[in-house]
Amino acid sequence: MGGMMSYFRGLFGQREMRILILGLDGAGKTTILYRLQVGEVVTTIPTIGFNVEQVTYKNLKFQVWDLGGQTSIRPYWRCYYSNTDAVIYVVDSADRDRIGISKQELVSMLEEEELKNALLMILANKQDIPGCLSVTDVHRALGLDALRNRTFQIFKTSAAQGEGLDEAMEWLANTLQQGR
Repeated sequence: MGGMMSYFRGLFGQREMRILILGLDGAGKTTILYRLQVGEVVTTIPTIGFNVEQVTYKNLKFQVWDLGGQTSIRPYWRCYYSNTDAVIYVVDSADRDRIGISKQELVSMLEEEELKNALLMILANKQDIPGCLSVTDVHRALGLDALRNRTFQIFKTSAAQGEGLDEAMEWLANTLQQGR
């Protein structure tokens, strides 16, 4: 049966994976989206609402939803949760003052039933900024040790420099293809 399914998948192509990019405002979500899509840094403005783009990585097609991170927009994130395969949660590693808020938003999001099977990829972004929190510090500040029954990974990234994104996308693509 598995051989038959892979035959049909090859015939009709794989379904598009639905990915949400979430995080507080200014974390680098839109920069990451367009870095993944066009391979370069584009000038962005704060996202009011959302951006949605198709990103292809290693023959996988992703429909990527970049949702605004302002306080007034965050309650609407839940409107986009259904049928999500993975969440890319972006943290501004240089924003020490709001890491606690970032943790609250992450915990709240992960409690949602519609996301219980979604993969979680955390990007500790802005690692190129002197004095930023290390990946270990971000891991600790977000309380990731407490995560149970959740496939997740954290990556050190700099969207501006393009560092860490290939490794992160490699993990995401492989993990999604393996069915977690």
